[in-house]
Amino acid sequence: MRLIDGATAIGGDLPSSWTTTVEVPSGAGSSHDSGVDRLSSIERVRDRMRAALGTSTGPTITIGGDCGVELAAIEHANIRGDVAVVWLDAHPDLNTPASSPSGAFHGMVLRTLLGDGPPQLVPASPLLASRVVLAGTRALDDSESDFIDASGMELLGPNDITPEKLVDALLATDAASVYLHIDLDVLDSSEFTSVGYPEPFGLSLPQLLELIAAARRTLPLAGAGVTEFAPSSDSATSDELPVILRVIGALTKKL
Repeated sequence: MRLIDGATAIGGDLPSSWTTTVEVPSGAGSSHDSGVDRLSSIERVRDRMRAALGTSTGPTITIGGDCGVELAAIEHANIRGDVAVVWLDAHPDLNTPASSPSGAFHGMVLRTLLGDGPPQLVPASPLLASRVVLAGTRALDDSESDFIDASGMELLGPNDITPEKLVDALLATDAASVYLHIDLDVLDSSEFTSVGYPEPFGLSLPQLLELIAAARRTLPLAGAGVTEFAPSSDSATSDELPVILRVIGALTKKL
């Protein structure tokens, strides 16, 4: 419910002509013995997102909800197979149904986009690990760390990342465009608290805005996602919504 409140609050502060609302199932759905909680509902959201994105003529910003909304959004952005993804997230979301400690899909999204997830959810054209940059990521399960080491995926933690390093990493992907996934828990928990799984030692808002600008100067924007706003009260919404609007502003302003 907090995620619903968060997405609704963001949408309420955007011009109605900019927005399309994708309805999500009210029921929990079934796992179908997949190891993924609510798999059937996740499939329905993915299908409805595909339909909504099918009418888009340019880069789209997807507002969550949790990171699961990125499944269809990144699939759509990568239709030509040449997009780089900057995963600005405290967590890499690289678990599989077998390794996940919770069964929650939001911890498996990126692994599924890479082609290693529930067969019902794997995209027809998976991402390449060489075109994914983990940025600001700092809370990893052992299985996720092992996968990153084995795949050679670029990891720029909060203490290492600079706009210059991000630009170098993007250029090394040889991609034609970039998708920016922004889970708001990439921000330090002392600066932004309205997320389900806050983590200390994250990015500051100025750092995040600089990274967005650097990525957009380097490659054309294929799309973006802003996820995991989960305010606990009306006052929390009022206090932290301006941060999100600055992030959206950085994604949409003309360069």
